[in-house]
Amino acid sequence: MAAAGAPRRAAGWRWGMNTGVTSDSSGPFFSVGTELPGRLGRTGVIRTPHGEIHTPAFIPVGTQATVKAVLPETMKELGAQAVLANAYHLYLQPGPDIVAEAGGLGAFMNWPGPTFTDSGGFQVLSLGAGFRKVLAMDANRVQADDVIAEGKERLAHVDDDGVTFRSHLDGSTHRFTPEKSIGIQRRLGADIIFAFDELTTLVNTRGYQERSVRRTHEWAVRCLVEHHRLRAAHPELPRQALFGVVQGAQYEDLRRQAARGLTEIGAGPGPAEGLGFDGYGIGGALEKQNLATIVGWVSSELPPDKPRHLLGISEPDDLFAAVAAGADTFDCVSPSRVARNAAVYSSTGRFNVTNARFRRDFNPIDDGCDCYTCAHYTRAYLHHLFKARELLSATLATIHNQRFIIRLVDRIRESIVAGEFDELREHTLGRYYGGRRYGTMAT
Repeated sequence: MAAAGAPRRAAGWRWGMNTGVTSDSSGPFFSVGTELPGRLGRTGVIRTPHGEIHTPAFIPVGTQATVKAVLPETMKELGAQAVLANAYHLYLQPGPDIVAEAGGLGAFMNWPGPTFTDSGGFQVLSLGAGFRKVLAMDANRVQADDVIAEGKERLAHVDDDGVTFRSHLDGSTHRFTPEKSIGIQRRLGADIIFAFDELTTLVNTRGYQERSVRRTHEWAVRCLVEHHRLRAAHPELPRQALFGVVQGAQYEDLRRQAARGLTEIGAGPGPAEGLGFDGYGIGGALEKQNLATIVGWVSSELPPDKPRHLLGISEPDDLFAAVAAGADTFDCVSPSRVARNAAVYSSTGRFNVTNARFRRDFNPIDDGCDCYTCAHYTRAYLHHLFKARELLSATLATIHNQRFIIRLVDRIRESIVAGEFDELREHTLGRYYGGRRYGTMAT
């Protein structure tokens, strides 16, 4: 039997032609809908060559061109409007040229909708410091600039031109510069891409954070220039939107300075004169209890007619806090990662389905959930699958967790339009946390 993709390749398939989805190109890239009274939150629409994203929206992470354990077709059924893949991982394996030859990210993974790729900066520096997925840490720790996980060897070294790093797969040496990151993302063919930035931690000193913000700004200029150079060189390809990334850790003045600096690029003479970003990412280390405050600082400095993407959140209290503070889209690996470790969401809180009390529990994970897993399977069955180490356990748990978060954000969006945001927040978080304090639920 011939591979499903064979006819496409034989026909000279190229990225941007991977689906029958068409975007309404008559409108702007982003338009604001209903605003949240007295706050920076709002609804909106992002228009891409592969469809629209209605915001606020949760963007599931498909790091290596797959949301782990779940078919791309299933993600569409779960209500995902877009997916985000990682430039670092796809650069190392299988390589951006292979993805481009397949027709781009969407065609490669058989995903019909909009796609994002991050710049690879987080992975280069977090994996390079041995921390894998977590790099924020605790601001109360002793500050140091050469941050490295205990027992690990540093694999990444930053200079003003870029980052030299060793692959976590085979130890081979590579180098990312702003231009290299943009070139990789161009070949991957995502609808929305991010400027290459330096990720710091809450442990880095104030002096290093200042230098890093300046470096990230300089890299942003280079990314913007390279992005427009490649666009001019290949006008036949679908338009990619480029987002600048705001850093500055926990410091208000640095966050505001970084945000203003990105918006002012192109306003004066220089290599990026007349150029600007299509949107903005809010990145870097964030303490959970200060998330809403920091997002609010940044959102208040950014132009209201550009979308804002918050990198790396998915807990219910953080979602409400981020939306109220002005975030339009956000991504996180957590719903999938915790699902593979038997942790599942419910309206009354997250729990581990391998606990002994679920061995004979023949109820769905969450009575109020409309996902495939809850419609067909019980807690007892998932308990059995995880205990037996069956691969289906990860699939069913991930389906549920992704649907839970996607549906929650959909309801948040609907509540803004209906003028019921605060009521939904109080009801949802009150049930989920069972009366416990839910930290970042600031407005």
